[in-house]
Amino acid sequence: MSKLDGTMTSEADLSEEELGKLETANPAGLTSQAILDALDGTKFKISEATLRKWVQVGLLPRSVRVGRKGKHQGSQGVYPVGVIRLVKLIKEMMADDFTIEEIQREFLFARGDIEDAERTIDRAIGGLETAITERAEALAARGLHRDLDEARELARKLLERITSIESRLTMQARLRRHAV
Repeated sequence: MSKLDGTMTSEADLSEEELGKLETANPAGLTSQAILDALDGTKFKISEATLRKWVQVGLLPRSVRVGRKGKHQGSQGVYPVGVIRLVKLIKEMMADDFTIEEIQREFLFARGDIEDAERTIDRAIGGLETAITERAEALAARGLHRDLDEARELARKLLERITSIESRLTMQARLRRHAV
């Protein structure tokens, strides 16, 4: 059972539905412990050391430090929620006898940059939204919010297109590997 949202995860796999529920339940991201908990009981289970190593070698995106609510609570590392999909992909590729080096070179070469771009865009839009709410006159704020919504949609489409290109390249690399 996943400790994040109470859904059952199969020992054999994580379904698309289960992944979607995890992502919906944790839009701000996941701590390393939450990732390990979500993968526990699945064939994609990894250790904390493996998680750290895969981040170190660039297979997974780095966490972002996020302050905890409350006075003197410090901060914690939060990974993008999509990291569970990446762990699943990496484990599946390793099961197909791909090496870490092949996975880095052929498949996930742009994934970290795409994740970083998404986080940067989200932060920028969030900052602009806050500034509009706090500083803009009511009449101007409506127009600025409309423009910001349009920018958000354009950013979503851009990231979707880049991810699609990366996926197609990944598929080509897999097909080349299986043809050999």
